[in-house]
Amino acid sequence: MVENLEYFKVFYYTAKLGSVTGAAGELSISQPAVSQSLKALERSLGVPLFQRASKGVRLTGEGQLLYSYVEKGYEQISLGVEKVKQLLNLELGQVHIGASDMALRFYLLPFLEEFHERHPGIKVIVANAPTPETLQLLRAGKIDFGVVSTPFEQDPGIRMEQVREIEDMFVAGRRFLPYKNKMLDFQELEHLPMIFLEGCTSTRRFLDEYLLGNGVVLQPEFELATSDMIVQFALRNLGVGCVVRDFAIQDLDSGLLFELRFNKMIPKRQLCVVTSKKAVLPTAAARLLEIMRL
Repeated sequence: MVENLEYFKVFYYTAKLGSVTGAAGELSISQPAVSQSLKALERSLGVPLFQRASKGVRLTGEGQLLYSYVEKGYEQISLGVEKVKQLLNLELGQVHIGASDMALRFYLLPFLEEFHERHPGIKVIVANAPTPETLQLLRAGKIDFGVVSTPFEQDPGIRMEQVREIEDMFVAGRRFLPYKNKMLDFQELEHLPMIFLEGCTSTRRFLDEYLLGNGVVLQPEFELATSDMIVQFALRNLGVGCVVRDFAIQDLDSGLLFELRFNKMIPKRQLCVVTSKKAVLPTAAARLLEIMRL
């Protein structure tokens, strides 16, 4: 029978301190108010819970039994309140993020480093996945936010914020030097061995659709899971690789790879932060987004 939880709070402090006066001081209420609450609890239970002692009060047998349960419950509540405070103070908690290799390496990583330095008690969990899978994780409530690349199908339940421009390009090694500094037509790619990402990515879908719009249909010799591996295959002259510029920039600067030039520009794309309009962001995730927006 739980008629008034406030009675149990008064009971807890009276039993813990062994004193009506002590409980009144702890709770900032009058001694008569403590006594009235204890009497009301005893009436509702039908048993005496305290008896007078030389100094203060002590529990009866029934009171001892009740206190053994109330103590555990009240201390668990206090612990829960303390944990919530730690979450609000960013001393405790988790952030769940979805991001591709590209988004993690060339956008998120510096922010995660700064966030970890400021809030070392927060655990960051990254689901490394391409854009379509990241959006599915967001819809399912399995991540707090994601960083994805365009294009992707717009969803009225998802909020999108553009954060960085990205540029797709075709790169090749010394085997393909005759194509260096030449102005090419996209149709010429049909006669070259091509290295692309797998078809489940937004990058691959974008390039397939763009090339198709220019009358080009490619059947790549190699379809790989990561852009890093595309660069490695290109360095070994296994074909012409299609990657976002960031992945190849070091090898382009060193001269190990060169960029193929075309008579049309491939449209630039965007990295976007996506959040759910239906979900409330946890405090830690909201703080990380603040750092990313500075």
